[in-house]
Order: sequence, then C-alpha cells, then structure tokens
Amino acid sequence: MIENLDTSVRLIAVGASLLLLTLLLAGQVRRPIKIALGGLLISAAAYLINSSTVIHPPRSIRPFVDLASVFAPFWTWLFGRRLFEDEPPKWVIPVTTAVLVVSWFIAHFVPRFDPAGFYSIHFVSLVLVADLLRVALGQRADDLVEKRRLIRLWLPVLVAAQTGGVLVFETIAGQAPAHPAVQLLNAVLIFTLTLFVGLALLRTDEELLAEASNLAVAKRPAVDLSASETVLKEKLEAAMAAGYYRTPGLAITDLADHLGVPEHRLRALINRRLGYRNFSAFLNHHRIAEARTILADRDRVDVPVLTIAMDLGYNSLPTFNRAFRTETATTPTDYRREMFIRN
Repeated sequence: MIENLDTSVRLIAVGASLLLLTLLLAGQVRRPIKIALGGLLISAAAYLINSSTVIHPPRSIRPFVDLASVFAPFWTWLFGRRLFEDEPPKWVIPVTTAVLVVSWFIAHFVPRFDPAGFYSIHFVSLVLVADLLRVALGQRADDLVEKRRLIRLWLPVLVAAQTGGVLVFETIAGQAPAHPAVQLLNAVLIFTLTLFVGLALLRTDEELLAEASNLAVAKRPAVDLSASETVLKEKLEAAMAAGYYRTPGLAITDLADHLGVPEHRLRALINRRLGYRNFSAFLNHHRIAEARTILADRDRVDVPVLTIAMDLGYNSLPTFNRAFRTETATTPTDYRREMFIRN
C-alpha cells in the first residue's frame, strides 16, 4: 500500500517537474536563476526515479540518472543563492562540480573505492545545504524584499527537512534501502518543494525572478509618497546627510530606532519607494559615495585605504573593497590613481 502511494507521488512529481521545466524555458526569468532552477527540476526528477524501489530505468542509463540525481543538492543550493542575490565565488561552482563528478565516477566505475565516492557526495551535499541555510537565515535582516524575507524563513525548512534529512539518513544508514514510509515522506517533501517552484514560476513574481539592475535602485518621484512617507524620507535623508551611515555594524533595526519609527515602515520606504533590495546596498550607496570623494581629494592622498574603510563603518578592508568594486567596477586604489591621473 505504502509503496503504491509512494510510486504515485513520485510519478506525479516527475510529471510536474517536466511541466515546470517547459514553463521555465518559456518564462521571463532572469538567466542565472533559469539555469539553476532548470537544473533543480531535472535533478529532482532524476532523484525521484533513482531512489524509487519500484521505478527502474534501463541499466545502460542508470548511472547517468544517478549522476543527475547527485546534483540535486547542488542545484538547490545554487538556486537559493541566486534567488537571494548572493552569487557564490566563481571558483566554488567548478570545484564543487568536479568533486561531485569524480565521486560519482568512483562510486560507479571504481568499485573498490565505492564507499569513498558515496560518502564524498554526501559530505559535499551537506556542506552545500548548510551554506544555503546560513545565507537564507543569516542575511534575512539585510533583505528588504518582503516576499523574499518570507521565503528565507520557510525554504530552509523544506530544504533541511528533505535534502538535509535525506542526506543525514543516507550517510548514517549507508547504501541500504530505506523503509517504505521514509521513501514516501521523501517523495512528499520533494513534491512540496516542486509545488513551491511552480507557484513562483506561474506567478513570475518580478520582485523575486525578474532582472534587477546592478545597483538595485529605481528612485520614485516625491509625488508617489504619502504624507507619512514624505516625513520619514526627510528624516532618513537628514540622518544620512549627518553621516549616520558611518556607524559600524549599522543594521536597519538600529536606524529605525534612531529615527523613532517602526522597522517595517523604514524597510518598506527603502525598498518600495527608494528601490533598494538590500539594506547593505542602501548603506554602500552612501558610504562609497563619500569614499570616492575622499579618494579623489588631493589633501587626503596619504590617508590609507584601510583608514577610509574603518571611518566609513566597514569592519574590514576586504568588505570595503568588495562593496567599492560593486559600485564602481574598480578597486579603491585604482580609483584613486585614476582620479589623480585624470586631474
């Protein structure tokens, strides 16, 4: 009975994944998310087939179905990182891909080292799941997009319950077949994750999936502001003009307390009216503007870049350098040199 129900859920989920893949290819989703989401749908369908005790693909293609299923945690991780606009370092993706492929090859074609390949895949996958949970929950306070803030709460629950739970179970139990009830629970969780993806695709929510500008700023004219928003905007501009953005470790909660307004009102103003998607982007806009002025000032040519970074509220030089490069496409040192050559 349980096995029949498990098989039915898996077939429905596979069909839904293929249907969503078709919608994805035709939809207006930004390319990085489209790639990650397409990979997630294909790998999820492969995993549903590969982990079934009833559905058996032909022996000749079984290793390649397993290869696709091995990448399910990878694509889930990459989809989450890109949905939250936190692209991983460039070297991480090819290195992770190489490790997973080599581990899969060992597991299938080098039998004497089989346990090593199996546990290597699970270790890497668990690291990816842990990193996604860190990004989703750890950076939630900085996120200004309300719908995405909600996703940061319950997407980790689904990922931890399905991907993380299955990986831990398989790591402990080894390659022994799972209990039918566990298999059914796994299929239901994957189907639930597929429904979430489908909801996002069918709605094609611009706040979540559409292209965003590099600076994520789309200023609106003052006529769009209500009376209360106008007053709050004036308070915010006064605080920024006074240099409150230089406060080290400044969070939106601190700024809301300083202005004497509820955090949700300030968050809505900065996101929906000023156009910033992350609070750090709002801070960096002001901090980097002052940094550019200082770096181009002949009277302050001997001020070290590290001192400038610390004075503007950054906790380290690498953090400042990344923010500066994001805003200007160059480093602080190169920018200073270019300004003096130009002048």
